[in-house]
Amino acid sequence: MSIHLKLNGTERELEVDPEMPLLWALRDVLGLTGTKYGCGQALCGACVVHLDGEAVRACVTPVSRAAGRHVTTIEGLSADGSHPLQKAWVELAVPQCGFCQSGQIMTAAALLAKKPQPSDGEIDRSMSGNLCRCGTYTRIRCAIKKAAGLPHE
Repeated sequence: MSIHLKLNGTERELEVDPEMPLLWALRDVLGLTGTKYGCGQALCGACVVHLDGEAVRACVTPVSRAAGRHVTTIEGLSADGSHPLQKAWVELAVPQCGFCQSGQIMTAAALLAKKPQPSDGEIDRSMSGNLCRCGTYTRIRCAIKKAAGLPHE
């Protein structure tokens, strides 16, 4: 089946099984490996991408759900790493292993698009479904606050 979507601002056509998880279409068919496979059950958040601006778990989202819609991956957030979240992540040395970071950043970007200056509670609620095996949650919250122009520790 032919699936048409707008990926990171570019019209794309995929000839894939419509039930293929969006994650595998992105990674294996299109070669965009920034979105990570973590659990395959929508439990960890490593695979978060935006579908029409909403954070979704690409590991359980069938590619057919993206038909005719805008998909943004970590590669499309900013081609040169200049998105405020990406800059804050680097400046505050957020990642350790880095595996979960694309999902963390994409979830945070969806939050900031809706709530440009979120409270700590709003950050915590939004990010609660994203797991970081290295435990960098405090630095993640600080980076989100920095990107939002809020005081951070």
